[in-house]
Amino acid sequence: MQDMVAPNIKDCSDCPIRHRAVCARCEPDELELLEDIKYYRSFSAGQTVMWAGDRMDFVASVVSGVASLTQTMEDGRTQMVGLLLPSDFVGRPGRETAAYTVTATSELVMCCFRRKPFEQMIDTTPHIAHRLLEMTLDELDAAREWMLVLGRKTAREKIASLLSIIARRDAILSKNAERKSLAFDLPLTREAMSDYLGLTLETVSRQISALKKDGVIVLEGKRRILVPDMYRLIDEAGDDSDGGFLS
Repeated sequence: MQDMVAPNIKDCSDCPIRHRAVCARCEPDELELLEDIKYYRSFSAGQTVMWAGDRMDFVASVVSGVASLTQTMEDGRTQMVGLLLPSDFVGRPGRETAAYTVTATSELVMCCFRRKPFEQMIDTTPHIAHRLLEMTLDELDAAREWMLVLGRKTAREKIASLLSIIARRDAILSKNAERKSLAFDLPLTREAMSDYLGLTLETVSRQISALKKDGVIVLEGKRRILVPDMYRLIDEAGDDSDGGFLS
């Protein structure tokens, strides 16, 4: 692990995840308290942030990049059980050990808070406690939706669902939520996508090629993806977009 100063972030007001992170509702005096217990860490793609069972001395928000959550069974089989995208919270206050192995799937920067002082702030700072509760409930909703993706959707719908999730988060953080067309860098290899979605590598490649052929996505290089029409991508995912795709 490498301690670092996050690039281009002079204070919390410059943070790209400020309006989505656990500190989103904090007042200036509360941000000053967080400033005293925070530090930044960076990780290279493929580097392990923490192993399941490790002692957790910190909790954190993902500032940039993506990490995977994996769980290993007794016989050695490993399953990716979640993704951490920018503004997602890492760790669980009140728990001293990590429940999952966290691995950087791209260059990763995290804003870390020392766990014990952060737990004390939860008790004394309602803005943090309320925001953490909101994020926890959002995570629960996302987990339930992902059960539908894995259990009932076709391979094409699974790929489209994952792409739409990443595109939406990227749009929100870049404040392009009203745009119909979006472009983003895919943070996962096709091998990682196959593991996460429960598909073979060949199926992932075939379905991405099919979405490209049908004009649902445009591939620019190895990882850059252009979505000409987000509503069409959401339709391919089998989701209801009546309320607006970024509502």
